[in-house]
Amino acid sequence: MAITYKWDIPQMNAHIQSEGEDNVIYTVHYRYTGSEESGGKTYSSTQIGTQSYTYVAGEAFVPYEDTEAFEAIVIGWLEGSLDVSAMQASIAAIIAIEIAPVNEDLYFTWQSAE
Repeated sequence: MAITYKWDIPQMNAHIQSEGEDNVIYTVHYRYTGSEESGGKTYSSTQIGTQSYTYVAGEAFVPYEDTEAFEAIVIGWLEGSLDVSAMQASIAAIIAIEIAPVNEDLYFTWQSAE
């Protein structure tokens, strides 16, 4: 089965007013998660980060709205400024190792594993 990727935008930082505009976003906090089902179990990996933006007066400005449509705009900003292919490759590699581990933890039998 294929990996499904999903963006989550838990927070954005904004200047109350900047360059003549209100609620000018300067930092987007994101989580980018990939998940895949295999053998009846769901495996996932998440990359968490922030991305900074600078608004310059005269550039196109999209006013903040608490809507799914605005969330799609912010995701477009992220996809335009981050290396999404590299993020997906990293997530896919982690999920592949979760599905088919290449390492294991070993313990002495008289000690309990934490």
